[in-house]
Amino acid sequence: MEMCMLVWVFSGILAATLLSPCSVALTLDGITLLEIKSTLNDSRNLLSNWIDSDESPCKWTGISCHNYDQRVRSINLPYMQLGGVISPSIGKLNRLQRLALHQNSLHGIIPNEITNCTELRALYLRANYLQGGIPSDLGNLSFLTILDLSSNLLKGAIPSSIGRLKRLQFLNLSTNFFSGEIPDIGVLSTFGNNSFIGNLDLCGQQVHKPCRTSLGFPAVLPHAESDEAAVPSKRSSHYIKGVLIGAMATMGLALVMLLTFLWVCFLSKKERAAKKYTEVKKQVVQEASTKLITFHGDLPYPSCEIIEKLESLDAEDVVGSGGFGTVYRMVMNDCGTFAVKRIDRSREGSDQVFERELEILGSIKHINLVNLRGYCRLPITKLLIYDYVALGSLDDFLHEHEQEERSLNWSARLRIALGSARGLAYLHHDCCPRIVHRDIKSSNILLDENLEPHVSDFGLAKLLVDEDAHVTTVVAGTFGYLAPEYLQSGRATEKSDVYSFGVLLLELVTGKRPTDPSFVKRGLNVVGWMNTLLRENRLVDVVDKRCTDADVETVEAILDIAGRCTDANPDDRPSMNQVLQLLEQEVMSPCPSDFYESHSDYC
Repeated sequence: MEMCMLVWVFSGILAATLLSPCSVALTLDGITLLEIKSTLNDSRNLLSNWIDSDESPCKWTGISCHNYDQRVRSINLPYMQLGGVISPSIGKLNRLQRLALHQNSLHGIIPNEITNCTELRALYLRANYLQGGIPSDLGNLSFLTILDLSSNLLKGAIPSSIGRLKRLQFLNLSTNFFSGEIPDIGVLSTFGNNSFIGNLDLCGQQVHKPCRTSLGFPAVLPHAESDEAAVPSKRSSHYIKGVLIGAMATMGLALVMLLTFLWVCFLSKKERAAKKYTEVKKQVVQEASTKLITFHGDLPYPSCEIIEKLESLDAEDVVGSGGFGTVYRMVMNDCGTFAVKRIDRSREGSDQVFERELEILGSIKHINLVNLRGYCRLPITKLLIYDYVALGSLDDFLHEHEQEERSLNWSARLRIALGSARGLAYLHHDCCPRIVHRDIKSSNILLDENLEPHVSDFGLAKLLVDEDAHVTTVVAGTFGYLAPEYLQSGRATEKSDVYSFGVLLLELVTGKRPTDPSFVKRGLNVVGWMNTLLRENRLVDVVDKRCTDADVETVEAILDIAGRCTDANPDDRPSMNQVLQLLEQEVMSPCPSDFYESHSDYC
């Protein structure tokens, strides 16, 4: 009997041992992630903890899960030097909300299966080597709020289905090889040139470039849901052919008459035009120190017209001034408007080095950075030519406009914080060489007509100081925004920029300048003042009274991020990439659409 009992117990233990692996089997999402990993080239072995012996993938590098069901919520693997392709298995992660694979070396196509991730809110694939087109069914991702496919090798038409993405608030398709007409449909009609810059073959109202046929007449190109255009019926083909023949005959007769008229005019104007050109050329040659450089064809005007406009700027054209010079508004003959910064101080060194560093700044393109168009050296000054940003600076909105209708509401301030963080993260992490701004402040955050922020004056602090001078002359920036270690050492780092951004966040929350008299007279800066009020549990006194739509949860989240950014120890501050992720995840979670669904951008 005892022998039978021992055999039964041993059999039970053996069965439990054999069955135990099933009880800790990897979840289906974990298996899917391993399928995705198998198509990636992890040269640095950063995904070494993605192993099939785990029960859950939620602690794997770059993975976060929903708390209630442990399904994969986000994949964050930027700057990992990953190669390979994006596996179609990504479509199995149907609870995925964020996919961030930017700044890697991925190639191949964007798999159409990604459209099965119906809860996807943010898709970051910028700065890879992805080819092919945008999946035509991308418009089915109804929760998508952020779409960044910039700086790839993508081509073809922009699918009109993107216009159906009613919650889309950030779109960046710049620096690719897209072509054809940008569909003027739905939400696509709300994005401007910055979302499409660097695609030379795109046309449409968004890029201020009319689409034309080979005969030079405006044309409406087909909105491509795929690479194939619809085939017209035989009857309509005959009709179209007849219309074209008649139009061409009429056009031919008009062309002959027009050429005759132009030839007569040309003979009389040719001499005057040649004389004018000679005079302009002579003037430029005589002024040997005059030099105009435009970056990447970004300033499509004759050099003589640009120089003439620059030389005619006077006090009536001044729109502002800052630490680096006076800013003018320059209007071209076709009403194109630009901002011109006259540099009031220069760095020791050759003009060649100065111009080469400016070319680096001119090559930087991002939707949340002010675009540097060109540079002009006149006999008595140096001028930088930028895009003109219509509504002025954040400083003006927060501190100069007392009218209630010009006060930014809470949702608009959060959106400005996010956009500014994106611009700074791009400077710190995506540029080569990386750029430390050194002068982050509200007057350097410019707002366009959609209240989209654009960071200005990046790179100028380093460009315009003498690095060989005494350390006290190296400190650039504005008191109140400067990190303690920067004031002490004069050495600017990415973490000193992070501190300044934290102060900017506090400025957005409180509506007060960093050196507001109400707390400066108490010997405090805005960081110390905020910490004092929070210790006294006076959160209501921290928030700008004009922001009646602010809610406690997001205010606390922003203050927590600002607190991390302004930590006295720079090593304990997050990077700008981490700040950006915190803003997206803490402020926009769980549903980013709630963050953007505001009736007005003003209080």
